[in-house]
Amino acid sequence: MELRKLFLDTLVGQIRALDQFGTWSNKSDEELLNEKYVKTKEDLKNIAIIADIDEMQIQDIRLIYQAIALAFEKLTGVMCSVVMEMSHEGFGRVVVFANDIVLCEKYFKDAHRFSFRTFEKLEQEGEKYLIKAQEKYKKYKS
Repeated sequence: MELRKLFLDTLVGQIRALDQFGTWSNKSDEELLNEKYVKTKEDLKNIAIIADIDEMQIQDIRLIYQAIALAFEKLTGVMCSVVMEMSHEGFGRVVVFANDIVLCEKYFKDAHRFSFRTFEKLEQEGEKYLIKAQEKYKKYKS
């Protein structure tokens, strides 16, 4: 399976699983991902540079890395965990690991502004993380 498609399908599955009231059921997968994760430069101009991050934004960021972990599990059969720590000011870190191998990690500042400029950038980022995670795991196993 193509890694981009695997990442996107996994991410959409995670998001839709949390849709208790069917709010997003009439949206296509691409519309849903664009609404949650894609912000243009114009959109970012309307977001304060210094602001607190809300729980929904933290959850949206966590879902990206949970999707990476789950996609990696589907590829390899190796169970992964996601650990995320985020302050109310939007400073934090997320780590995806399998056994004692860190598959990917990211530091955040101004996490309330976390986004991708285009849908394609979101796809590319997910694919890049999965490729690097597989490489790290193969290197560790050899």
